[in-house]
Order: sequence, then C-alpha cells, then structure tokens
Amino acid sequence: MADLPPTPGAAGDPLHGVTLEAMVRALEDRYGWQGLAERIPVRCFTHEPSVPSSLKFLRKTPWAREKVEGLYLFMLREQRRSKSHPRDGA
Repeated sequence: MADLPPTPGAAGDPLHGVTLEAMVRALEDRYGWQGLAERIPVRCFTHEPSVPSSLKFLRKTPWAREKVEGLYLFMLREQRRSKSHPRDGA
C-alpha cells in the first residue's frame, strides 16, 4: 500500500499536533501567569488564572486563541535561537 501524502498544513507546521492545553501550560511554565497576562491582557490570565478556565475562554474566543498561538510560536523561536547561540559563560 502506498504512503499517503501529508495532510495540508501538517508538514512544517509547528502547531500541528500541539493541543491548546499544551500551549497554555508551556506558556505558563515559561512566563508565569503574570508574564502571560502582560503579553496577552485577557481576563482568563489576569483574574484568578487557571488552565481549565483559560481553555474554556480560549476555545470560545478565536482572536484570543490566535494571540496564544502567536506567543507560543514566538516562544519556540526564542528557544531555538537560545539553543543555537548559547551565551558565553553560561
């Protein structure tokens, strides 16, 4: 049986297979809730933040989800840069 071609958008898409929950948890680990609220000032990050409440809001609010995805991609780029250019004396 022949291999199926990759689904459109899957090849090279850094968000492919990453759940919204995984993105929120990674961003919270990296920036903390306060840092996340400074970067994306939405109520689910500024007032009694939690992963479940954030997911509920983000699943209903496409513009906020896009901001989270954008920040997640930015974080991935930062991590790649820091790995390829380690600081001296670190």
